[in-house]
Amino acid sequence: MAKPGFQQWSARALCGKSRNLKLLLNSANCCLENIYSPRTAWKNPYRSFSASCCRSKSIAKHKGFEDSYAYHHSRQRLAANKARQVELKEQRAAALGDPIRGVTTPFVEAFDAEIPPQSTADIEDVSLTTSAPTPEEPPPSPANALGETHLNYYLTRPELEDSLDYSRVLSEPLVTENRDQADPAREAQEAKAHEASHANALEAVSRIVSLANATSRERTRANVQRIIDTFGRHNTDTHLRSKAPSLQSTYSTIAEQKPTPRAGPDTGSSEVQIGILTAKIRVLADRYEGANRNDKANKRNLRLLLHRRQKLLKYMHKKERGSQRWFHMIEKLGLTEATWKGEIE
Repeated sequence: MAKPGFQQWSARALCGKSRNLKLLLNSANCCLENIYSPRTAWKNPYRSFSASCCRSKSIAKHKGFEDSYAYHHSRQRLAANKARQVELKEQRAAALGDPIRGVTTPFVEAFDAEIPPQSTADIEDVSLTTSAPTPEEPPPSPANALGETHLNYYLTRPELEDSLDYSRVLSEPLVTENRDQADPAREAQEAKAHEASHANALEAVSRIVSLANATSRERTRANVQRIIDTFGRHNTDTHLRSKAPSLQSTYSTIAEQKPTPRAGPDTGSSEVQIGILTAKIRVLADRYEGANRNDKANKRNLRLLLHRRQKLLKYMHKKERGSQRWFHMIEKLGLTEATWKGEIE
């Protein structure tokens, strides 16, 4: 192959020079665009401290703000509005409440152990370690029926008190009819022993009939009875008014029918059924928490009870909205809007 001549070498050189010249012109055009572009600020390598200010001004001008102060002020307002939206969202969620438990009230707290809300006993008074057990004075128990309103085994407070008083009379020591042969010291000792034994028997019976020591089924039965006594219309019709009649029923020509008299306690009204479902839901919710998170059967039962209560609440909200029955039930059970509005997951 022949060596390239002078003309070939000159052509290659000219091509290389034109390529380099083209690259040089492109770089010069880029520099000129960066310098004279209205959207970007000129960056001086010897004055780096002013680059951020120039850039903020160019961004503000690009966004439509001639003043950088107005731009930063708008950004602050945007951040404040977003923070306020998050705060309002949390407040609405808190006001909506828990769809399962709602708001805890003293009436609902009494479902767990049947302890009355008005009892304010000190913790030291019910501790078993405060006093040593003696035959004269039994140790105090943290679970007894002395301060409870509802008892186990279908007992009532008057029946228990009458039975304890009668047993005390039957167990009293006999007094010698002939006082000349009586021994006062011996009688005093027997009376003291009788008082101690009666105190022990009273403590034992109180622990037996206490709902705090009862099973879950027995406690639920007692809670159902409490709900019937509290929300049953055989008791609430005397002091709670129902919803005012509508205009259509007021000007109607059809004569109103008298309600059928009740044959017994009210167990089928909406507020009673809602209260019973709330007590059962609380039991299942407590059982489902903690180590029983994988209990699918109780989870399904809990969902069924929640949706059944939601239907009854929607029905009662439609029929008794604004009435004293509605507010009485909501305040006692601590139900919020989340229990009957929206979807319960």
